[in-house]
Amino acid sequence: MSFYAWKPYVPVATRREQAAKKLAKMQRKGANVSPVVIEGRTIASSFWGKAWCENLERYSDFASRLPRGRTYVRNGSVLDLQVTTGEITAKVSGSELYTVKITITAVAVTRWKAICSDCAGSIDSVVELLQGRLAKGVMDRVCRKGEGLFPGPKEIKLSCSCPDWAGMCKHVAATLYGVGARLDKQPELLFVLRGVDAKDMIVGAGPLLAGPKRAAAERKVLADDNMAALFGLEMAVEGEAPSAAGAGAVAAAADVIGSAPRRVGGRVAPKGAARPKTPEKHHPTSAWPPAMPPRAAGPKSKGPAKGTARISATRKKAARGRMAQWRDPKPAPVV
Repeated sequence: MSFYAWKPYVPVATRREQAAKKLAKMQRKGANVSPVVIEGRTIASSFWGKAWCENLERYSDFASRLPRGRTYVRNGSVLDLQVTTGEITAKVSGSELYTVKITITAVAVTRWKAICSDCAGSIDSVVELLQGRLAKGVMDRVCRKGEGLFPGPKEIKLSCSCPDWAGMCKHVAATLYGVGARLDKQPELLFVLRGVDAKDMIVGAGPLLAGPKRAAAERKVLADDNMAALFGLEMAVEGEAPSAAGAGAVAAAADVIGSAPRRVGGRVAPKGAARPKTPEKHHPTSAWPPAMPPRAAGPKSKGPAKGTARISATRKKAARGRMAQWRDPKPAPVV
């Protein structure tokens, strides 16, 4: 077969079987491997995973080799994937076991500060940030082309041990898609890869939000010197005795208050008159109605007294006479 001839096609099932054998061989040698396992055809399903894959596909520099990379990562060819600060390393199964190394520059300080400033006050917690529960404006800002958190082609350096002369070979493309699948389960790796701290997007919102509230609260407090100027008083300092001038002012104020005329029922009370007693008001906690005094024990009653019975009989007799006169009135005498 010529050097320039195409290699024979290998079915997907055969590729998966070969990849599983190579993975088992690496594990027997004691290697700490972390394979990329994809169920079905969907590579990434979370916000961060989808955003990573969409960022790759928006650049024409990668467009020609990405489809082959999707096929490889779906077949389980990425046997090991490690993500550290500024670097991605992988073992990809092909005709042989190839080593892939991708270097990504860290986010510039000014660019990261701009992202945190634009997202300030829109993210409540790191959990919401990593789960992708973000507002539409925050999503657009983080994914902004050339100014967001995801790297561009000029920030990525590719390397693979395969004989393919192209910079973006299918093994490198499979590795990049494997990162998108890994972000579904570990979204914090994106911040580790770009060399930034996810908490900065939360902490950056603190001063911007707390500043106006704290200033408003401080404006509501009247300073001691302003209070003294307002009421013409000399404020005593803690631990010091009041001055003679201050004590005299207090005594004079007490005399003025005591000599002020009092009004009783809309009239000015004469000087020296006693203050009227304020009626006691019923307290809501006191018992109501008030308890009645106990009845004095005495002899048991046997009926009304004799005199009382005689008076009652006389009254009844008189009442019956009046009723009879009313029913049968006597004719008036003829004169």
